[in-house]
Amino acid sequence: MKLLWIAAVACCAIACGANAQPAARDAGYPTKPIRLIAPFAPGGGTDIIARIVAQQLNEALGQPVVVDNRGGAGSTLGTDIVTKAPADGYTMLLGNISLAFNAWLFKKLPYNAIKDLAPVTLVAVQPNIVVIHPSVPAKSIKEFVAYARAQPGKLSFASAGAGSGTHLAGEMLKDRLKIDLLHVPYKGTGPALTDLIGGQVQMMVSTFASALPHVKSGRLRALGVTSAKRSPAAPDVPTLGESGVPDYDYSTWYALFVPTGTPRAVIDKLNQATRKVLASDDMKQKFDAQGLEPLSSSPAELTAYLRSETEKWGKVVQAAGVPPM
Repeated sequence: MKLLWIAAVACCAIACGANAQPAARDAGYPTKPIRLIAPFAPGGGTDIIARIVAQQLNEALGQPVVVDNRGGAGSTLGTDIVTKAPADGYTMLLGNISLAFNAWLFKKLPYNAIKDLAPVTLVAVQPNIVVIHPSVPAKSIKEFVAYARAQPGKLSFASAGAGSGTHLAGEMLKDRLKIDLLHVPYKGTGPALTDLIGGQVQMMVSTFASALPHVKSGRLRALGVTSAKRSPAAPDVPTLGESGVPDYDYSTWYALFVPTGTPRAVIDKLNQATRKVLASDDMKQKFDAQGLEPLSSSPAELTAYLRSETEKWGKVVQAAGVPPM
């Protein structure tokens, strides 16, 4: 992902947040609780971020923001709920990079993310981390490759579901390392990590927010970070590039959306409230603890970014040979 582009967006948007013009009249919005759909199971990165953002927006908007986990089918079930919800600002989606994947992974989606979702703002980006069960006799990517090649097809990697970011990241890693691993999909990152910790599977490319606590406790072993630079959250873990993995740079982004047709005044208010909390020291501390970088954008910038990401990941899906579902 073009992290430099995102960083530029973040610097511009956050810097301008304090000077943003007041939103248009919004008839007192919000006047009741807001539902924030997290389209993955509890315990995953999207769920963790949704709860942090919801907590901060409670105060900024003056109404409860309630997280509603609707996992399944690589985030398509929860996303579909949002696209078909009333366009009044009381149903939001914390979408992620899977929105770009799914356009290529499903033969027929019940929605078009670009047409049926109205962007609000980018929220965060985080690198992923390659983790293995401690029973695997490897302490580096090089050692893991040697171990996997000695028994092709006998090791497995977990994902948050077929077509999820963790799935495609794992497939891309297999391709770069030239190893044969069995893919085991789960209904979310949380369940996948549970089985990884239990030793039912051997490896996973997971979000930092989900895996880092288990790495720190010793229940999982970290082999490499998927971004171009090391993460401040795990400075001792080398990047995959440093470990000799060619041309591998993958990070997960998160963003807020509402149904298309939502009044612009409502979108503006959500955008400004979110940008304000993202710029706060409290939010930065919470995100730092999870290996996250807060980002924000205008709705127009998020629209352009979603389009570019959809085009980019279409090429990755085709190169990985992942058949449409």
